[in-house]
Amino acid sequence: MPLVVIAASVLWLLLTSCSSTPHNITEKYYLIVPNAKSPYWEEVVQGLNRAARELKVSVSLMGPDTYNSQEQRDIFHKIAASKPAGILVSVADPKLLTPEIDAAITAGIPVITVDSDAPESKRLLFVGTNNYEAGQMGARMAAKQLNGKGNVVAFLTRGQENMEERLSGYRKIFEAYPQIKIVEVVDIKGDPRIAFDRANEILDKRKPEVDAFVSMEGQSAKEVAEVLRRHKPMTKVVIAMDTLAPTLEGIEQGLITATVAQKPFTMGYTSLRTIADLHLYKLANLQNDFRRNPHSPLPAFIDTGAALIDKSSLAAYRAGRVEIATEKGSPPGS
Repeated sequence: MPLVVIAASVLWLLLTSCSSTPHNITEKYYLIVPNAKSPYWEEVVQGLNRAARELKVSVSLMGPDTYNSQEQRDIFHKIAASKPAGILVSVADPKLLTPEIDAAITAGIPVITVDSDAPESKRLLFVGTNNYEAGQMGARMAAKQLNGKGNVVAFLTRGQENMEERLSGYRKIFEAYPQIKIVEVVDIKGDPRIAFDRANEILDKRKPEVDAFVSMEGQSAKEVAEVLRRHKPMTKVVIAMDTLAPTLEGIEQGLITATVAQKPFTMGYTSLRTIADLHLYKLANLQNDFRRNPHSPLPAFIDTGAALIDKSSLAAYRAGRVEIATEKGSPPGS
């Protein structure tokens, strides 16, 4: 179980002109993820780092070494028992984590879901992408590239709320194209190697006939790109998710058509600022149904946005990432 400490401290200049922050370094926050080794979380950590420095608080990223929803639940339970200032969590399995989230809320610990939600839990709000719209964004690009006709294979991890919502977005757009069919949905179970094996098998056997591969998560498209590299000169429409370096390289090389880019830095930054406020300015009763109460002080959802990146917009996207590159890593001594 890895522990990546990302505590930081500077003056909170954005929100106060005073010489000190109303927070302090003893405030401990956690982001609990399904797979702490996934490179996706690197940009989220950059956002957490910046917010932690500004707020002068402590924050740690924790999670299993490999995708494991049961272990994530156990980690959440252990952290909640330590009574932290707040918990951020990207939910692998809502059924497993909902009771743990509800118990933490009952104990007075603010909980915000990030990137992947547990919508039936008592979490205070969700910070992340509008995943249904992200799926629609990818589907429109796929339909355009397919000229409205073709067989599609989709990759996701079953049960994870954000990926299921993206798939629903794809299905909705494809309803307008009767000749586009999702012929298979592959559950990669958090392991992108499954995508490589299945794509390789499909292209070797030519069964089913597939014209496009679409990914609901960040790592399967690069596996498909590698399979296509080995099957030259075969080309397919490939719509990825997220902006890992191999995905961007795949776009540059013409192996991946486009990717739906989330804003993980924004997720990390915004979620920590929000939960720190909730710790400092405590709500009267965390167990209120803030999502449905028309007088709630909280939004149900903070949409951090998404954008489509293809070869024509790749250079501009890369230039925009330079600014946050300095946020990597932990402060000395952390």
